[in-house]
Amino acid sequence: MIEINWGKPLSFVMSPDGDVQKFSTIEQVKHWLVRKWPIADEAHAIALQQVNAAMDCIIPVGIARRAFAAAAKSAGFVPENLVAYPMRKAA
Repeated sequence: MIEINWGKPLSFVMSPDGDVQKFSTIEQVKHWLVRKWPIADEAHAIALQQVNAAMDCIIPVGIARRAFAAAAKSAGFVPENLVAYPMRKAA
């Protein structure tokens, strides 16, 4: 299988405990949308449709990335770069 260049990985905080998932390939994104996605809403359906279209080289991957980011937001995931982590105390 040839993997399609997804560009810079997208990382989302996936739980209240701060678990982060990095999405580095479009195949990984599709797996999550099909097998692991927590909700089935319109944003999810659009993202899956756009990811499939990008994998078939019908649309640019950037469109699928934006649809996936919208679905992640709809599912309650937060981009890792928007999360403020508490500073550690000095020992």
